[in-house]
Amino acid sequence: MTTVFAPRQPRLMMPDLAERFAGSPLFATFRPLFDRNHMRLEEEMTNGHYEVRVEVPGVDPAKDVDITVQDGVLAIKAVRSRNAQSNGRSEFSYGVFARTVTLPAGVNVDEIHATYENGIVTISVPVPNGAPSPHRVEVEVAEGSHEAESEE
Repeated sequence: MTTVFAPRQPRLMMPDLAERFAGSPLFATFRPLFDRNHMRLEEEMTNGHYEVRVEVPGVDPAKDVDITVQDGVLAIKAVRSRNAQSNGRSEFSYGVFARTVTLPAGVNVDEIHATYENGIVTISVPVPNGAPSPHRVEVEVAEGSHEAESEE
């Protein structure tokens, strides 16, 4: 009988942090640091407009960027493909990059405007009456409830 040894993968002293903490809520904050196909973004409310800026360098905005809105969610997708085969080292990321952002309540999706300049897509969304304010809902106590009887 012959014993065949299967080659083992070398054990790393520090496993891939992205895999180790993927389920952690704290990891969501640091996800852009580990996910190579994750667009970085900035968002702010200014002058009655909600603005989102995403980094998408090296793409043709007319062909490679797709922006859609559905059910109050803004979806941004970009594709960066490699133009030439390289024999050297590359730290660039290629493929599909995507982000989604929940829009403020009451926006008019027909008035959303996007521009591209120096590798940054800026999406401007008009928000009527500025930022939405929270609406407080009063809780009514049903008749016969234990709490309603104790008040009488």
